Amino acid sequence: MEQLSKTYGEDTICAISTPAGVGGIAVVRVSGSKAVEYVMKSWRGYDLRKAATHTAHFGRIVYPDGETLDEVVATVFLCPHSFTGEDTVELSCHGSQWIQTQLVTLMLRNGCRAAEGGEFTRRAFMNGKIDLSQAEAIADVIASSSRASHRVAISQMRGGFSEMLARLREQLLEFVSLMELELDFSEEDVEFADRSRLTDLARHIDSVITSLADSFSVGNAIKNGVPVAIVGETNAGKSTLLNRLLHDDKAIVSDIRGTTRDAIEDTINLGGITFRFIDTAGIRDTSDKIESIGIDRTFQKIDNASVILWMIDGTQGTGNIRETAERIMPHCQGKQLIAVINKSDKLDNSTIQAIQSEISHIHDGISTIAISAKNDIAVDRLEKMLVESAGIPENDPNAVVVTNARHYGALCHAQEAIRRAITGLQSGLSGDFVSQDIRECMHYLGEITGEITTHEILGSIFSRFCIGK
Repeated sequence: MEQLSKTYGEDTICAISTPAGVGGIAVVRVSGSKAVEYVMKSWRGYDLRKAATHTAHFGRIVYPDGETLDEVVATVFLCPHSFTGEDTVELSCHGSQWIQTQLVTLMLRNGCRAAEGGEFTRRAFMNGKIDLSQAEAIADVIASSSRASHRVAISQMRGGFSEMLARLREQLLEFVSLMELELDFSEEDVEFADRSRLTDLARHIDSVITSLADSFSVGNAIKNGVPVAIVGETNAGKSTLLNRLLHDDKAIVSDIRGTTRDAIEDTINLGGITFRFIDTAGIRDTSDKIESIGIDRTFQKIDNASVILWMIDGTQGTGNIRETAERIMPHCQGKQLIAVINKSDKLDNSTIQAIQSEISHIHDGISTIAISAKNDIAVDRLEKMLVESAGIPENDPNAVVVTNARHYGALCHAQEAIRRAITGLQSGLSGDFVSQDIRECMHYLGEITGEITTHEILGSIFSRFCIGK
């Protein structure tokens, strides 16, 4: 990693770090050993070479002939006290796209190189300012679209996940050191490590890794949104409910059966959680080939959803409830299922109770609610039920939740390795074999934080970052 750091940061780079478009101000970031020198070629104001770190200075950016491009504020961050660990100057100019482009062009003429996607963050990683999991968390903070996803990303960016992994690696290192010390004295038949204590330690490590891996299902929902499939027969009010939840006429609503022939998706934020709603084709027997394809896709969407809203047309009574249930229930195993009795404004209490009774006979674990999607009756109660059904706990700022698929994969491999070590300890396996499993576990944990990595992995991760970050 040391060699990577020396070779990667030789150039001084620059890029616009604010989003594309016109705003009050924009920021152009310059980072590298010659950042101050290159900015000074176009700067008129206080001598930035004398500036202390973390200070801001007002001045002008000028063309080579002395004409003013813009009045700007230059904020100086000196090595190693900057985000990248290098000398960095951030130029805050007016938000004109033309000014931004001209400012970057001047920096390039002065000697800078245009930054690649994620290159500032990559340099922060290479220079030891952050580890790889924190770098990925920065991208998650930028992309966060809900309170829950923001909190999880901030926690990881601050190093909560990294600290937990560091503690695990320390314990594993002590473990493997004792095992390998015994190998040096194998002829004397000396036992430095109590096998029962090591087994207890390995089980503890396994439980922590398992807990982290198990949190991925929640973390993935927090990061990418909870997928909710709205299913049911034709004309049950699925599209009307989707439009009501989104506060937009996203789906076509019609009295003609089979209007929705393909899945329609959109997201909404409820209670700080992002939900991805999927309106599906109505379930019924049909000879229409296109509609049949849509119905097949309905069942695919149910398979991929975490929460199922089963829309029931209450005006049809209990007629087709069992038949529809037989078709959707096999796809709902392990998922949250809410039966939504729609058109409640046209129903009396006895009809609603009869439908609820019929549903309870099918499965007593199904939650039910009566609403009118068209007239917005009890839809707010349904939204609260959705938040509860998502199964996302109140976010403890100190809790560690895994949201990254790469981290989850590494944890699964680490889990397999530590469990092989436990089995080896219990069966009296030779210490060198147990030690190998422990080292493999350490390897996979190190992949998460970047202690074990390759150029290919880094290239894949940072290529997904935006330019300027």
